[in-house]
Amino acid sequence: MISEGGEQDVFVRSRDLGSAVHGDRVTVRIEELERRGPRGTIIDVVERRHDRLVGVLREHKRRHWLEVTEPRLDLEVFIPDRDVGDAEPGDVVVVEVMDWGDKGPGPVGRVDQVLGRAGDPGIDVLAIQIGFGLANDFPQEVEDLARTRQQSKIRPEDLEGRKDCRSQRTITIDPVDAKDHDDALSIEHLKNGDMRIGVHIADVEHYVCEGDSIDNEAWERGTSVYLVDRVLPMLPHSLSNDSCSLVPGEDRLTMGVFFEIDGQGLLKNIQLSKAVITSSHKLSYEDAQSILDGDETKATKEDPGLRADLKGLLRASKVLRRHRHNRGSIDFDLPESQIILNEDGVPVDVQRQERTPAHMLVEDLMIATNEGVANWAIEQGIPVLYRIHEYPDDASLETLRLVATEFGHSLPARKAKPRDFQRLIDSVSGRPEQAVISVQVLRSLRRARYSRSNEGHFGLASSAYVHFTSPIRRYPDLVVHRQLSRWLKEPKSARSVDLEWLDATAQQASSQEQLATEAARDSVDLKKVEFMEQHLGDHFTGTISGVTPFGFFVRLDSYDIEGLIHISNLGGDYFVHDDIKHALKGRRTKTTYTLGDPIEVQVSRVDRETRRIDLMPLS
Repeated sequence: MISEGGEQDVFVRSRDLGSAVHGDRVTVRIEELERRGPRGTIIDVVERRHDRLVGVLREHKRRHWLEVTEPRLDLEVFIPDRDVGDAEPGDVVVVEVMDWGDKGPGPVGRVDQVLGRAGDPGIDVLAIQIGFGLANDFPQEVEDLARTRQQSKIRPEDLEGRKDCRSQRTITIDPVDAKDHDDALSIEHLKNGDMRIGVHIADVEHYVCEGDSIDNEAWERGTSVYLVDRVLPMLPHSLSNDSCSLVPGEDRLTMGVFFEIDGQGLLKNIQLSKAVITSSHKLSYEDAQSILDGDETKATKEDPGLRADLKGLLRASKVLRRHRHNRGSIDFDLPESQIILNEDGVPVDVQRQERTPAHMLVEDLMIATNEGVANWAIEQGIPVLYRIHEYPDDASLETLRLVATEFGHSLPARKAKPRDFQRLIDSVSGRPEQAVISVQVLRSLRRARYSRSNEGHFGLASSAYVHFTSPIRRYPDLVVHRQLSRWLKEPKSARSVDLEWLDATAQQASSQEQLATEAARDSVDLKKVEFMEQHLGDHFTGTISGVTPFGFFVRLDSYDIEGLIHISNLGGDYFVHDDIKHALKGRRTKTTYTLGDPIEVQVSRVDRETRRIDLMPLS
């Protein structure tokens, strides 16, 4: 169980959960302090995360129940015959929970909606979306208002008080399939040899008025959600993909941040201004990298100065990255998985997305901008929502130390600093244990969240940080934009803001972000499992990525996919779990499986419903 307010997490045994399920807010009574931390019993469910559940309708001996598709819930819901409706066994259905079984044998529900048959194209991801309570369509009132705000042309009155940057070369760099473009970059080469960077962010607050129906809906959603085959936007498409999107060749309203970078990687002469731009180029990351590599493209032929600007932006990003690295900012450089789907939503490949210099160019400049805005807000005394990342808890740090020691590395016994984590990551770079150590470092860190109190960002080794650069898809960015806009009009007005509302918004945004992250991860994991159905019986090499008393997990080298070798598949020996050395050791054969060991495996079983991939050792 994850505690609120930063206290130590509490372990709860399955028999002590009562009727609580994953995601519920609960009250827990501490029963005992164990070596791994406090153990408790749930005595009350304060708030249910789910009032509707999604799963497959099952029938046995004329008894119906819902087999919930979310593995973490591990739940079945009894459905009386009168509440089955038109649903048939094998249908994927939405069930409203009528009774959670606090005083009975288990939850009881009724079928509210039939989504389709299990296995139908798109139904699996739709089930995840609805199971997490994520809305797709907007209320009609919101759509209607968004269309009235939609502008094909900028009006003269919209330009009052804005910096005119339309003559500057501005560039958007995004994924190739991006539909919204909320940031653009420009660079000016000064006479003294310095560079002046312009970061132009879509002026969403010009179109979304505080307290209107669009704003209220955006507050509830908190963030756009990126599932494996669909995007659930925070704002209606008429705004996110049109009026607020910095598309090429069209005048667009922005909030501009302009700064120079000294040789140490520090920002100087920071200026914030409402602005108007006309994006010159819409580049994908692949386009930008091709130009940086020296390739001649259609864009460089039409605009010879584009390459020089991109190379200047890359130089600036390298200076910024070096500065962050020197102060101890943690850079994992872990590749992300990209699931390639066919037109029916069936996964045909799982590819690793490597970060190129083009990716890092954008990342570095956005981080610098967010940090610069945070420090500027502090200097002006403006209340904003900060992006905070707290110090890791002691138990997680101790686990990381033990894992690092097993591989011959170390982490300071006393209060470790961000640079200690980065040194550990640097020390394993290119070594067989790199993936295991990097993932363990990631697991040791707390989850970043939003707060109106600035507590710094541990992972970035930053004294102050905000989210400012993506107001199309994150509500906290829109809050920061509004505060800066108020300051530009009348500084005093920006200092008088409802602090209770800021606290509530920080909590809502953090909660919705976590929800979106879990849903996105579930959709990707589901497609990974489906992909591995095509590889039953195939052999792979991999690395042991986790060891438990019931077996160990293996991450495949060729795909970013993890499977389980259960202890029952390790032959006739009796294996003992060593939680200090993260190993399983055979009592008779002395065969040992240790975290980070290379291993060859065979895919023996794939279960979509439990999202489990079973492997067999081949050596």
